[in-house]
Amino acid sequence: PNQEARNLAGSKPIRVGFLYSNPSAAYLSEFLVGLLSQSGLNNVQLFVEKCEAGEHEAEQTRRLVENGLDGIILPPPLCDSEEVLAAIAEANIPAVVVACGLPDARVGAVSIDDYEAAFAMTRHLVHLGHQRIGFVVGHPNQTASARRLEGYRAAIAEQGADDSPELVVQGMFTYRSGLDAAEHLLALEERPTAIFASNDDMAAACVAVAHRLGLDVPGDLTVTGFDDTALATTIWPELTTVRQPIAGMAREAVQSLVRRVRALREGVDAQPEQVRMDFELVRRQSDAAPRLRPSAK
Repeated sequence: PNQEARNLAGSKPIRVGFLYSNPSAAYLSEFLVGLLSQSGLNNVQLFVEKCEAGEHEAEQTRRLVENGLDGIILPPPLCDSEEVLAAIAEANIPAVVVACGLPDARVGAVSIDDYEAAFAMTRHLVHLGHQRIGFVVGHPNQTASARRLEGYRAAIAEQGADDSPELVVQGMFTYRSGLDAAEHLLALEERPTAIFASNDDMAAACVAVAHRLGLDVPGDLTVTGFDDTALATTIWPELTTVRQPIAGMAREAVQSLVRRVRALREGVDAQPEQVRMDFELVRRQSDAAPRLRPSAK
């Protein structure tokens, strides 16, 4: 804990549990950077536990709560788990969910507008000249996935672009699922000129498949992602993506939880905070106008 925070009058340490289950190492590392840095500044003792998604989520949550926690922070996908949220409500301790598409009113939340972010990226691609834009959906167990799909579809409709169902492919937020999705999209008789993946891991996989097929990115295929994790700038070409301030959201989650815990200690019935943070469309080298092809004679 930060020594200045420790010395503040009445600054009793706050015990916070962090329960995670995320297939993206890049996302998790960004989240932990923010979580750890802010915990030190706020005299927070952090208890970190991995939770395997499935039937034991509630049991693992209850076991973590038994450490005498003051609150819990939940990143995706656990932020959408009914079992976990029910266990937290049963324990009657404050919680903050992060990056949840449709936050539960019983807990605090820190998020961006996933719908607007996906809408902005899709509209950007159409404005570049793309009409056939493939979309790789995120894991179905996360509400953010549905919101991003809704944003993509709304922009396609508004801009009058191709809305063929074959252009939407299910992914799982993993690199492997991105490979499968790209292979499907790029095998279409009329392949898309752009692919928008719901996270950077799947976008990076799309770039890899394009390279294997001898396609130039972005000359033959534009690829964009979502999150702006470190992976976005470690592949070639660097990804155009939606910047979700993952570390910043983790820091805000700690601060929000600390405010509520301290208020409750003082006998104030503090309500959960709903914090909406800004996103940013970051252009790099993976997007361009579609290459003109000779028309058939």
